[in-house]
Amino acid sequence: MFGRLCKNHVPSLGALDILRYIGPGFIVTAGFIDPGNWAANIAAGASFGYALLWIVTLSTILLVILQHNAAHLGIVTGLCLSEAATAHLPRWIARPALGSAVLAAVATAFAEILGAAVGLNMLTGLPLPLGALFTAVAVGLVLFTNGYRRIERIIIAMVSLVGLGFLFEFTLVGLDWPAAVRGWVTPSFPAGSLPLIVAILGAVIMPHNLFLHSEIIQSRKWNLEDEKTIHRQLRYEFLDTLASMGVGWAINSAMILVAAAAFFAHGVGVSELSQAEAMLRPLLGNAAAVVFAVALLLAGFSSSVTAAMAGGSIAAGIFGEPYDLRDNHTRLGVLVTLGGAVLPVLAISAPFKGLIASQVALSIQLPFTILALALLTSSRKVMGDHANTPGIRLLLATIGVVVTALNIALVIQIAR
Repeated sequence: MFGRLCKNHVPSLGALDILRYIGPGFIVTAGFIDPGNWAANIAAGASFGYALLWIVTLSTILLVILQHNAAHLGIVTGLCLSEAATAHLPRWIARPALGSAVLAAVATAFAEILGAAVGLNMLTGLPLPLGALFTAVAVGLVLFTNGYRRIERIIIAMVSLVGLGFLFEFTLVGLDWPAAVRGWVTPSFPAGSLPLIVAILGAVIMPHNLFLHSEIIQSRKWNLEDEKTIHRQLRYEFLDTLASMGVGWAINSAMILVAAAAFFAHGVGVSELSQAEAMLRPLLGNAAAVVFAVALLLAGFSSSVTAAMAGGSIAAGIFGEPYDLRDNHTRLGVLVTLGGAVLPVLAISAPFKGLIASQVALSIQLPFTILALALLTSSRKVMGDHANTPGIRLLLATIGVVVTALNIALVIQIAR
């Protein structure tokens, strides 16, 4: 359990204090540099070059707004999103939102565990089913034998190593920076790109991360009864969110950049992550392929941990309880998330397509979570004086409309 109150601790605004309280945002970052992102980003770069970088930029901007709003809920109410939905929303809204959120956590964990298994296969030749089982067991051991702060440090270290891995890849490829800059700021919809656009959106703005952020922000145990402290905590949280989401934007962009330079520029298509690793060897050398595989393994493992934590938090919240691995409801949520993720890995025949499909599924669920979040954080009954302003309410509604419109467009395209 992360703890709800600590009445004697009031943070200051010094630089060292800011560093002390950075952490929850990087847990979220681990979730959106997961193997599902790898699949969507590498497919985008290999198929369309730099043209889809803009959706990473747009998704990250929307992500900062949504994650800050979710953390805002946790800070002000002392409740995670799942607890608050159970306590304050009508059942006809809460139940579909939370039920589909559990499925989204499972779909997320599926992508993470599958990606880690692919990384293990690249490095050791271990078959995917065995790699998936090994990853799930290892994740369970980490969660059930370590405290939150230690898990936080482990994940921050892994995210840092993934980022360093892509910095190394940068040194080996020739990037077209003017094209990249245009891609970051110029929306475009090349023929056949809509499924990848929706997949990247779902891979960056992940429903389970909104639930998780509202829970883990309470790990700092600040006094929720002191108004001055709440305002300071919100400032710290925004800095944490902005910095960590910026790191995530850079790593997701790096995936597309490397794929565009290594594959698209040479007319090489990519239909599997293992194929991408194999193709890097003749193009960039053995070191690049090994770094790619190690980074994928680290990303898969760290994001599997966060997906399982999110599943536990959602399940506990359905019963009106906080995340606490000593409690059976939290344990059930973690085990259902990991078990539900491993089972399809044992039978999947096309891992790359499975990873992209999982990200599309997340995007389809996302409007339900955004609706629940917006209703809660805009309610004065729930948030008091910290309820969203009319401008923020309009912004959240716009985000929900944009996400829903992209999903509808994809469904229409598939139906045709």
